[in-house]
Amino acid sequence: MGLTKSSTGNRLLSNDLQNIKNTNGYTIALAGNPNVGKSTIFNNLTGMHQHTGNWPGKTVSNATGNCNYKGTDFLFVDIPGTYSIMSNSEEEEIARDYICFGNPDATVVVVDATTLERNLNLVFQIMEITNNVILCVNLLDEAKKKKIKIDLEKLSILLGIPVVGTTARNKKTLTKLIDVVYKVCKKEIIPNPKKVVYSPLIENELTNLQKEIVSDNSDLTRWISLKLLDGEEKILSSIEKNLSIDLTNNETINKIKDKALNNLSSQGIDKNTFRDTIVSAIMNKAENICKDVCTFENENYSNKDRKLDRILTSKKFGIPIMIAFLALIFWITIVGANYPSQALFSMFSWIQEKLLIGAKLINLPEWFSNMMILGVYQTLTWVISVMLPPMAIFFPLFTFLEDLGYLPRIAFNMDGFFKKCCCSGKQMITMCMGFGCNAAGCVGCRIIDSPRERLIAILTNTFVPCNR
Repeated sequence: MGLTKSSTGNRLLSNDLQNIKNTNGYTIALAGNPNVGKSTIFNNLTGMHQHTGNWPGKTVSNATGNCNYKGTDFLFVDIPGTYSIMSNSEEEEIARDYICFGNPDATVVVVDATTLERNLNLVFQIMEITNNVILCVNLLDEAKKKKIKIDLEKLSILLGIPVVGTTARNKKTLTKLIDVVYKVCKKEIIPNPKKVVYSPLIENELTNLQKEIVSDNSDLTRWISLKLLDGEEKILSSIEKNLSIDLTNNETINKIKDKALNNLSSQGIDKNTFRDTIVSAIMNKAENICKDVCTFENENYSNKDRKLDRILTSKKFGIPIMIAFLALIFWITIVGANYPSQALFSMFSWIQEKLLIGAKLINLPEWFSNMMILGVYQTLTWVISVMLPPMAIFFPLFTFLEDLGYLPRIAFNMDGFFKKCCCSGKQMITMCMGFGCNAAGCVGCRIIDSPRERLIAILTNTFVPCNR
């Protein structure tokens, strides 16, 4: 039987993440870095349509969709794109909480074939949390263009999990993915993740902690031990709340944890460097695996991108190029919008005259015709004439810059200036969106990690003169 889709998906807020469960079949989480084609895969599997850009924070609210394969119903949950699940931003918290506490039957991690080493960081973090992981190596067409070859079978052996290669825009390549998902859920394939092995000292302390942690999900005890040593309060609070484990008041656990931290500190690994040590081990593992499975016909395939980066983010040319780009977009928007705006205004005025004549012909009361035509209709058409053309021009152009990958470079260029005002460089992107519509500029502030910087951005973005 083939794959059938259902477009009756729902958008859910992050608060509802743990409640997303398919009672009639299997629940599958879709995770991955931003801009790896995760949402495109989700759309093609479920038949839903959603914007695949991540900078405005469009996937902070979850999307779900159903599909049926071989008579089995699957509920796919598109969780926010994130580079890590170490809880530094709202997206990371949502992704982490669903993977840890939402209990999906399987987690598909989508990675970019052209930047496999960087993407494996998230894969290893998720493998610490759950065994039912499937790796989807997407954008194989882009890798082929850059003459990058990946040995998927060897990658599967090295990671201990199923690996599927896909091209998200080609729906045929997704059949194998859903087939592997089906087999993992039916226990025909049992993943056995080869987790990162840290230094002997850290591993020994993790083992000691694991023995004292009692959880219904045995896969999580190692990860909980890591988080105890890391000491991130938000994560520990989520663990206690969702798993009903008392970590704060358990004297035995606290005693072992304090002893472990003292042992690590004596070897130069304190609270400030513990996470760096963990991340370094993960990245070293990712680097070694990529050396084994990736073949580059052109070792300098990324030189062109790096040269472009050096120009677009340089101190000398970065700001002038950014100003030129934005000035061009604003000029096209302001000048270009005048023509369709005038055309709409003329069309609506002509219709208004006919409506007034029609109202007189059928003897409508003057107060009623004035209220409906000169009030409701005229106000509505004026708003459409004034607002629609510039928005219809500005946002597609802004989306074009997003697709080119220029928006992160704008944030990078402006970060130093905004930091002097105790703000984030990401606010520059939301401010630019505010020129199209203040509402979009304020909603887009969700991409800013710090609650304080996010609040400042929301308050100040309201003063950006939008096209109204």
